[in-house]
Amino acid sequence: MDYDEHEHVIEVTDLKRVYGGGFEAVRGISFSVARGEIFALLGTNGAGKTSTVELLEGLAEPAEGRIRILGHDPYRERAAVRPRTGVMLQEGGFPAELTVAETARMWAGCTSGARPEAEALALVGLTGKHEVRVKQLSGGERRRLDLALALLNDPEVLFLDEPTTGLDAEGRRDTWELVRALRDAGTTVLLTTHYLEEAEGLADRLAILHEGRIAVSGTPAEVTAGRPSRMSFELPQGYFLGDLPPLAELGVSGHEVEGRVVRLRTTELQLTATRVLTWAERAGVELRALDVRSASLEEAFLGIAREQTRGQASAQAQEVAA
Repeated sequence: MDYDEHEHVIEVTDLKRVYGGGFEAVRGISFSVARGEIFALLGTNGAGKTSTVELLEGLAEPAEGRIRILGHDPYRERAAVRPRTGVMLQEGGFPAELTVAETARMWAGCTSGARPEAEALALVGLTGKHEVRVKQLSGGERRRLDLALALLNDPEVLFLDEPTTGLDAEGRRDTWELVRALRDAGTTVLLTTHYLEEAEGLADRLAILHEGRIAVSGTPAEVTAGRPSRMSFELPQGYFLGDLPPLAELGVSGHEVEGRVVRLRTTELQLTATRVLTWAERAGVELRALDVRSASLEEAFLGIAREQTRGQASAQAQEVAA
């Protein structure tokens, strides 16, 4: 069957990766990524992110399952896939004594259809660093060089493994803008990141891995939907939690009190905030350190990790009891 470029350019079905000794790093995951989409793989250390990406890049063969990149098996049909993909590893490992220009020129010599090196370096803000040796670059500048080399062949599919590690805030924002521009031009991007703000701001869709399985996937909004929002404030002197209206009437699903600070969790943030502030106005008091925020990807991520860990602990306890 001919590959339809309008369909998914990354297709993963029941993928497994097993290391020596029988350790399953990836345990039967499935997902797909459309052309011109940014897809983020998230997870704690050891969740299986890098193991998955290495399989997608064709660096190893799956123990089980199926991968198609642009309609091809990236391991068995590497010659058909590699010229159309770009890869940014966590660490490039470039010769320290070469200059930036020499490194880009060397890499271009190994890249089919490479764009001019100066153009790739300009894309990532390394114009003016051409004659600087790699060993003299800052950590953030090395990450920019890694990205420039991944973009040399103007790839249709771009793999980014922790692309903004070591970058300052300005460099991170610049990289985000570049990745968005690539996406808008039709490049499909799959990235891993520990920065949940990055995934929330960049990804069209994402999957959260936990111990080799996908715990949840969808758009950032879908993943955070149903997760509690938060409202916190400091109780005025002379007031206690019991002086508030009943928490159930405030739409509160959970709470903590630490000293005079009250933290409320709610899936009805507008209702909770309105009723708490109405109570404060009627009581004639000021709520200091007031903080109201919607559910974030970070909260969803941490909640999923806790739930998965509790579920596994419960299952293990049941096995022991049996």
